[in-house]
Amino acid sequence: MPEDPDIKTYLTDKAKDPKSRFFIIMVLAVISIYLSSLMSEVREPATQKISYSEFMEQLNADNVLSVTIKELHIRGELKKSIDLYLPNAPQSRKINKFLTVLPSFQGEGLILLLREKGVFIDVESSEHLSPFWQFVVGLLPWIVIIGIWLIIMRSAQKVQGGPGGLFSFGSSKAKLHSAEKSDISFQDVAGMENAKRELKETIDFLKDPTKFRKLGAKVPRGVLLIGPPGTGKTLLARAVAGEAKVPFYSISASEFIEMFVGVGASRVRDMFLKAKASQPSIIFIDEIDAVGRTRGAGLGGGHDEREQTLNQLLSELDGFEQNEEVIVIAATNRPDVLDAALLRPGRFDRHVVIDRPGVKDRKAILEVHVKDKILSDQIDLGEIAKGTPGMSGADLENLTNEAALIAIRNNKEKIEMDDFDEARDKILMGAVRDDTVSELEKKITAYHEAGHTLVAHQLPGTDPIHKVSIIPRGMAMGVTQLLPEEDRHYYPKSYLMNRLCVAMAGRVAEKIIFNDVSTGAQSDLKEASSLAEKMVAQWGMSDKVGPISLGRGEEHPFLGRELSAPKHYSDDMAWLMDQEIRKLIVDAEERAEVILSSNKPALERLAEELIKEEILEREDVERIIKEAQK
Repeated sequence: MPEDPDIKTYLTDKAKDPKSRFFIIMVLAVISIYLSSLMSEVREPATQKISYSEFMEQLNADNVLSVTIKELHIRGELKKSIDLYLPNAPQSRKINKFLTVLPSFQGEGLILLLREKGVFIDVESSEHLSPFWQFVVGLLPWIVIIGIWLIIMRSAQKVQGGPGGLFSFGSSKAKLHSAEKSDISFQDVAGMENAKRELKETIDFLKDPTKFRKLGAKVPRGVLLIGPPGTGKTLLARAVAGEAKVPFYSISASEFIEMFVGVGASRVRDMFLKAKASQPSIIFIDEIDAVGRTRGAGLGGGHDEREQTLNQLLSELDGFEQNEEVIVIAATNRPDVLDAALLRPGRFDRHVVIDRPGVKDRKAILEVHVKDKILSDQIDLGEIAKGTPGMSGADLENLTNEAALIAIRNNKEKIEMDDFDEARDKILMGAVRDDTVSELEKKITAYHEAGHTLVAHQLPGTDPIHKVSIIPRGMAMGVTQLLPEEDRHYYPKSYLMNRLCVAMAGRVAEKIIFNDVSTGAQSDLKEASSLAEKMVAQWGMSDKVGPISLGRGEEHPFLGRELSAPKHYSDDMAWLMDQEIRKLIVDAEERAEVILSSNKPALERLAEELIKEEILEREDVERIIKEAQK
């Protein structure tokens, strides 16, 4: 029968493997020792079991040469062979060696008789083992020791960075996604047309670098993707690798850092060596601000582990030779904290901004995420996209998933429009709480939310009302939800003043109706104070402070630089800003009070309907206010 070439190749490869070779040698050694023990037994003449009386007869006849005693068993050899008739045997059999069993009452008398007859006596311990088992017992402790050692080393590898364990701290943890297995392309990335256009040159370079070299053009070797969380920066980087059909190494910047100094720099070197070995290739570093923050900032010195890692990354980025076809793509939502050396030409010199999707892009993203879901015929993705301004791609994916879960909870066979509405409310306003609310608190909440609603309706230029609810959701006892009809990129001062007025309206409504205020306005005051501070100190919307940006009220104030950098304003300017911030809020509160006092019947009707219905839609609000104003 001819040999199977696949089996032959497999066995050849196994024989070349050092581990397999050692295993085969050990197995053959055990088999050879076992066979040798069997052969030694085979070479010896056969031992025949005889009765005790036959043994005593041969002993008395002085025909026993030697015996070996082991507990109640005697194995011995005769001086002359005898013919022994066995039961159920056609003829006698000559035996020279025998085996018999002693009765339990035999003692020293047998030993004395054996000595009188001149029999050679040997006593064998009950613990005596055959050569094979002696070998196994001797080998067993070593097997246990080696096994425990291998388990410890395997555990150390998992804790300390993969294969090699303690000796591979410096190895890169970047995950390789091969070009053959990459199934993501630009078609799978909805929206982001501007970002795709920016990255097309990078893809063309990876596909055909000679086209660029002919004209002496240099394609940016470092591409920095900048955008808020959840906007699809990682997905876009993987799509670039899928379009170019090249190996894709991905790693989070935090994986470079260990408690041992120098490990991060070593991992950076190892990652670039692997990428250069498989060029053309792409390296993707997610959340690069973990190692790319400005050096020398904060309390740390200039020789900590993070800065050594950044220094090595800078040298690798700037150390490309002309013929190296490795593109580095990094993503961050904090470009303001990155070191200037990281952003200079020759390193990350192309910045691609990925902003939150607009209406058109949101609809395209929703179409991608509902492909595997069963939708009702009444579903209008365009309407859903209009009602989700400011949501990122991750938010929209979560929206579709929440809608599906709500439909399943209600035992529906298809996802309907109200499921999407409920999912949006849950994401924007929080989950419904089953709290027991007293009648007084329910009334206070109703008037508070009615104040927000009425002022938002009366002021021109504010975002339209979507829904008003006094059902406890998330951390709030009630919610007034305003949804803009279109995406905004600029915010006029009049619009911001209206937002301040709407924020203060709930507190004003409580003051008008109950002649008192409550803690329910805490979040409103926080929102109004933050907005007013930005208007005064960042956006130059105060006449007294002037058109200057003083950096006060930033969302991320502590970057380490404030410890050594002086303030951009004096104490007098700080006092003036405080006065202007207070003035904006007080003016907004007074304006809201005028609107609510002049429309008190509409305020009361809205509150009554809220207590009765708990939720009012936009159409209900407009109808109630129109009826109250007649």
